[in-house]
Parts: sequence; C-alpha cells; structure tokens
Amino acid sequence: MIRKTVLAALAIFALQPAAPAAAQNAAPLPPLPVLGGTRLDISATGEVSRVPDIVRVTAGVATQAPTAAEALRQNAALMATVRAALARAGIADRDIQTQSLALNAVYRNGAYPREQIAAYSARNDLIIRFRDVGGAGPVLDALVAAGVNEIRGPILGFDNPEAARDEARAIAIVTARARAQLYAQALGMRVKRVVAVAETVQYGAPGGDGFANMNASDASTTIDVGGRRLSATVNVTFELE
Repeated sequence: MIRKTVLAALAIFALQPAAPAAAQNAAPLPPLPVLGGTRLDISATGEVSRVPDIVRVTAGVATQAPTAAEALRQNAALMATVRAALARAGIADRDIQTQSLALNAVYRNGAYPREQIAAYSARNDLIIRFRDVGGAGPVLDALVAAGVNEIRGPILGFDNPEAARDEARAIAIVTARARAQLYAQALGMRVKRVVAVAETVQYGAPGGDGFANMNASDASTTIDVGGRRLSATVNVTFELE
C-alpha cells in the first residue's frame, strides 16, 4: 500500500509542467514604478575619439622537410631565432602568445594515399602585442630578417578602453538629459525625474583602424595608427509633468 501511494505521488509530480530553467534561476526584473505623468523614452549615444596605444600582429614561420620530425625541428629552430629577436626588441613575454601550431603532410598531385606524401610542412603562429606603437614597424622588419615569412594585421586597440568608454557614457547621459528637456519644452511640460537607465552593449568600434604598409618601396615597414571612436548608448526613461 505504501509503495502504491509513493508511485501515485511520483506519477502526479511527473505530469506537472516543468518551469523553464531560466525562470527558475533568473530573478524577475522589477517593474517600472507607476507614473503620474507622461513617460518619455530617450536613446542617446556618446562618442569619444582616441589614438590606439596597442598594436596586435600575428607573425608566423613555416618550414617544410622530407619528414615530420625534421619539419618540426627546423620550425622550432626558426621560432627560437624569432623569439630572440623579440627579446632584443624589448617585447615582454606577457605580450607574446602562441596562436596555432600545425603539422601537415604535403601530397603529390593532390593525392591522399600515404605513398603519395612528398614532404611535411610545419607552421607556428604568434600573436604579438606592441605597446610602443611607433616602434612596431622596425620590430616587424627585424622579425622578417629573423625568419618570419607571414605577417597578418595589424589590429589596433587600447590597453584600457573602459576609461574612454566611461567618458562616452557620461556624454550619453548628458545628451539624454538635454534631449528630454527639449521634448518637455516643446510639449509645454517639464522633466520631473529619471525613472530608469539602461546601457546598450556595443562590440567593436567604427573609425580608422590604421594599416600596415608592408610593401613600402624603401623596405621600411610603417604603421599608420590614425584614430578610433569608442561609443556608449544609454536608454533613459523620464517622467514629464
């Protein structure tokens, strides 16, 4: 009898609709307060322009040999020379990161059977961050002289982008307030209070990202940094009366 009662209880529990996981774990958002006046929603964007202070470049070395072991050995020796050049240039270990390491068979006539393997190729790519933006070009030239045979980039960025974005956020708030005042005056009303504020997350930033002049006629690599714009968008709800 006890067993039948337990089974019946389990069956009833199993038939109950399960609440979504998000509803079980996430706390509900508080509702907006009841407004006595007119609701006004404003979206405003603040923007600042800054000169990038970080340059990120991917530099790689590729080798090819009759055997896999020899291809890896040659690649490791070449990469050791490249790392020594980076050390001489003052690039810190924290600014050097292995992006990928690959070993592949090279087949004759595009055929895949093992007996058609002609050689093996090895590749090692590093992500290098240059904190001296102006000195990045000569270091790239030194890396090519040390054996780097492919360079991709640059990607220009900031060591502390949030400081600039905070300025953009402040500009966005000021813009939202001024816009609310404009609407209120046009409606013959006044701004009573701010009801809610939310930020729209934005990834990336438009603006000049610079470029690497890798094929300059004087064989000297230059990086034109230019400027980048960082922005922040806020959505502000006002109450007018």
